Amino acid sequence: MRGVLVREWTAFENLELADCPVPALGRGQVRIATKAAGMSFAVSLVVAGKYQRKPPLPFVPGSEVAGVVTEVGAGVTRFRPGDRVCAVVDWGGLAEEAVANEVNTFPIPDNLAFHRAICFTNSYGTSYAALVWPHLLNVQAGQTLLVHGATGGVGLAAIEIGKIRGATVIATAGTDEKLAIAREHGADHVINYRAGPFREKVLDLTGGEGANAIYDPVGGEVFMESLRCIAPEGRIMPVGFAGGTIQQIPANILLVKNITVCGLNMGYYVGWSPKDVRHEYAGRLREMMAQLFAWFEEGRLNPRVAQTFALDDFQDAMAMVLGRQAIGRVAIVMEGA
Repeated sequence: MRGVLVREWTAFENLELADCPVPALGRGQVRIATKAAGMSFAVSLVVAGKYQRKPPLPFVPGSEVAGVVTEVGAGVTRFRPGDRVCAVVDWGGLAEEAVANEVNTFPIPDNLAFHRAICFTNSYGTSYAALVWPHLLNVQAGQTLLVHGATGGVGLAAIEIGKIRGATVIATAGTDEKLAIAREHGADHVINYRAGPFREKVLDLTGGEGANAIYDPVGGEVFMESLRCIAPEGRIMPVGFAGGTIQQIPANILLVKNITVCGLNMGYYVGWSPKDVRHEYAGRLREMMAQLFAWFEEGRLNPRVAQTFALDDFQDAMAMVLGRQAIGRVAIVMEGA
């Protein structure tokens, strides 16, 4: 089968398509004819050996796929050949076939295109957990949610889920085009952070109170300024560090304002940690995905794919991701999908 093959830890731009070994199908696994795969910054880190988890060499990178089940392994009960699914895979997404654990595979609605389905396992899943799970941001009706990096995959998902939860959503982005897209997806207020500090604008919009919950995929100075426009007893979550700087959090501000900082590594729940707990959390994740797909079918979620690329053009797809040009997700679509 054709795919992207990593033979050694390297920069993503050094990779080429190759004839890759067909992955073996084990007990409790499903084989998927890949129709679409997600491209993300994390993939480039995995390829370079800079991610917290390193697959055994050689391997095919990519952790998000959508497609059709072609074969099921022993012990599989929830799927059969012909089922339309999306899945989180340990690796193997950027190839014509992938093998996924049944526990990490989810049926998708018939009216959900494969290239849009890749938004759910990562972007929507991360934002749902962040905003809904009680031990994290736990956004409630009537609260104010501040979303940074609002037109990335997780940002757009957070806007939509925040509105479903009944929050007033303030979104920040760096261009007027991106702010318009944030409004399209439901943001009540938008702020161009390139026009100056956002702190005073957030305080003005909240009557001086500040945001109750802050969702931050950018990090660095954005996180630090966020601490100065968060409401007392507010919660803030670093989701990533797209700005390139990992902030050092001042404990004195947390103490004075009774702030909670929440951490979320979704990989922990799907087996990407030293202790594999994916089966422990299987019920919670199935419930989450079922709710997300129900909201999609109700027209309340609008997964946005900035652009699709053929497998042959996978380098162009990653260039768009690394250049931070995408509004929404970037997807690889296989021939004939």
